[in-house]
Amino acid sequence: MSMELNLVSMNTAALYDPLNDVPVGFDGERRYVHVIGNTVFVDDRPSDDVGAENWGQYFIGIVGGAGWWAVDVPAEAGDPSYGAAMDLFKYFGVASEGEWLAAGRAVQTAEWARTHRFCGRCATATEPSQGERGLKCPACELVVYPRVAPAMITLITRGVPGPDQEALLARGVRFPMPMYSCLAGFVEPGEDLEGAVIREVKEEVGVDVDDVRYVGSQPWPFPHSLMVGFRVNYTGGEIVCEESEIMDANWYRKDDLPMIPPNISIAGRIIQQWIAES
Repeated sequence: MSMELNLVSMNTAALYDPLNDVPVGFDGERRYVHVIGNTVFVDDRPSDDVGAENWGQYFIGIVGGAGWWAVDVPAEAGDPSYGAAMDLFKYFGVASEGEWLAAGRAVQTAEWARTHRFCGRCATATEPSQGERGLKCPACELVVYPRVAPAMITLITRGVPGPDQEALLARGVRFPMPMYSCLAGFVEPGEDLEGAVIREVKEEVGVDVDDVRYVGSQPWPFPHSLMVGFRVNYTGGEIVCEESEIMDANWYRKDDLPMIPPNISIAGRIIQQWIAES
């Protein structure tokens, strides 16, 4: 049983321009995302702390006409935000979607630069690769680019569309609160997205599904994923949770849902889309 679905993606192209280089002649406003650990502090000027001139800076793109830079604050440095930095979950509540996306890109870029200071092949210190967002080894010429890890996320439903249809929602063992969400997992080498959906569902909750339908995607900077959203139909099997991943999973009607994710995540938007269906 298939159906046409409206996409739940943010459409990043409509919200900001992710760029690697400052546009020629750019003279607009500037924003600096100081990445302090995994938190961010956005200001209209870079920090003037001692040694800040040596901190890595990376152009992120244009948001509402303003240029945005990532500033990689070293772990041994002080706190240039004086306690004002916040994680990306909290920043979502105070920023526009374009600003949140740019801040997430800043965190991902800073984390990539931190973890690729040396060549993974020969251990030589890396250098910026000219004309691209890459780090190049001057000895063996290996070039590494920012990592993006594709992951599938899917909502499983059973029954005909309507008030009696049920969705399978699960609580992950790492969830800090009793929240239930869609199933998710990383794509393995040699696997397409649809195959990852069917495999992960079977591994995590033991049920079989079919009719894998794409419904949207979302960059997810925790720390470097691309969440690709799907809907699937239940075809059989009893729920058996993979205990290392899933604490609990059950079928829920729309009028009797547990705590579900907010709309910061594609999971929340997929569930809300299902709730709104007649």
